[in-house]
Amino acid sequence: MDHVGVIVEDLDAAIAFFVRLGFEEGGRGTVEGRPVDRIVGLEGVRSEVAFVQTPDGHGRLELIRFLSPPAEGRRDLPANTFGLRHLAV
Repeated sequence: MDHVGVIVEDLDAAIAFFVRLGFEEGGRGTVEGRPVDRIVGLEGVRSEVAFVQTPDGHGRLELIRFLSPPAEGRRDLPANTFGLRHLAV
């Protein structure tokens, strides 16, 4: 496994949170364009991304903030909903 992607609302706050847990900040940038649209299955994608990794370099998270289209989500989904439910560090 290379990394796990996590969609976040506030990229700076997410980076700060994981750095406080002992992760190290990695690269950061913006992604957009037709190749990205095809990969994620959305049109007009523009996202800020940042990587954080464990100090030993064996675990990485890709933190993603969608600028367009805006992220959607419900916070009241039951625990048995498909998708990433928790991350244990």
